[in-house]
Amino acid sequence: MIGGSTGVTQENLDATAVAIKKATGLPIIFFPGGPQALSAHCDAIFFMSMINSTDLNYVMKAQIHTSLAVKKLGIEPISMGYIVVEPGMKVGEVGKADLVKRDDLKKAMSCALASEYLGMSFVYLEAGSGADRPVPPEMIKAVKGILSVPLIVGGGIRSPEAAKAAREAGADMIVTGTFLERCNDNGLLNQVVKASKGP
Repeated sequence: MIGGSTGVTQENLDATAVAIKKATGLPIIFFPGGPQALSAHCDAIFFMSMINSTDLNYVMKAQIHTSLAVKKLGIEPISMGYIVVEPGMKVGEVGKADLVKRDDLKKAMSCALASEYLGMSFVYLEAGSGADRPVPPEMIKAVKGILSVPLIVGGGIRSPEAAKAAREAGADMIVTGTFLERCNDNGLLNQVVKASKGP
């Protein structure tokens, strides 16, 4: 998965997708920050709606704007309900999110279930890139308990303990973006990956 809330251009998206495919042979899923860049080098795109945004652009307008381009490029759309949890960081600010408070399990569950009922294939709980703390395990557990679609969790996961806590609480997938970019310790990186995957 590649992408981000800011700084993604057509040029660096194409270059990154090509480089990763060449190095790994793995399919690429694009995580868009907006409609400004799409790449035919990506195999799929998280076609997502920021469920708790107060700006319709992030709920549906950007998706309307890019749908024909996704079709034309032949990229597989993967529908996803995207829910921003405190502290939210840049994505919460840019996306004008009505942040889910860390102790508001009912709101998190309501947003997640609404996503599933709207037909989303995935739900993503996001604390924000570089968050000082990840989505609370009790929130992950509560949300996972009512969903029948896979749950992705990201933001603030930078230790094996945090990755393990998210996985054991019910996360089907764990995203570590800022940690991956900044980590210079391959041993620690491998520990986080191992903790994310589990036994």
